[in-house]
Amino acid sequence: MKKNAKEAIVQAAISLFNSNGYSGTSVRDIANLAKVNTATIAYYFNNKPGLLEYCFMHFFEQYINKIEEAYLSIDRGAKECLKRIVADLLHYQCENSQLASFVYREMSMDSQVVREIMSTYSLKEKYYLQKIMERGFEWQEFRPHSIPYLIIQLKSLLMMPFMNTQYMREVLYIFPNEPFFEQKYLKELYAWIDKTLSYEGPVMKGALIK
Repeated sequence: MKKNAKEAIVQAAISLFNSNGYSGTSVRDIANLAKVNTATIAYYFNNKPGLLEYCFMHFFEQYINKIEEAYLSIDRGAKECLKRIVADLLHYQCENSQLASFVYREMSMDSQVVREIMSTYSLKEKYYLQKIMERGFEWQEFRPHSIPYLIIQLKSLLMMPFMNTQYMREVLYIFPNEPFFEQKYLKELYAWIDKTLSYEGPVMKGALIK
């Protein structure tokens, strides 16, 4: 088996899942687009649910890695750390817009795979965002506010362009896969951090939270 056969299967699955939905895509459809036989898909992924799980894991492993790497800069300030996370996650989603769009739509469904993602990656994401918010409150970088509601706002800003790509394209004429969108939208995300989340004036850092 050639290594690029597995990659071709994944890319074909992402494209078809995104355009036709998971239930509207057959293993044969994926095999035809990837130019492999169905036995090759069974060899790598066992079945269609196995391929779905792989797509989820592939997306969220890299997603969480972006957060963990950015969190290493927390001692430079909560605001700077959060801006790096936002920039890295936006860039990652723009580079993988089809995968992000499909994954976010599927995450709205209740399934075993989704519950497993929630119990691992989503809780890990919440942990890091909560630690950043707490640091920001302690250092008086961020205005005191409900952390769950701040996470709701931040997640909505990051996810909406990729959850509603048809609306973005057909109504707003905005294309999340284009470099111009990433540059423009990142400024808007920074403005939310600077004007809605943050205090104006100098930062007063206190003791680190252990």
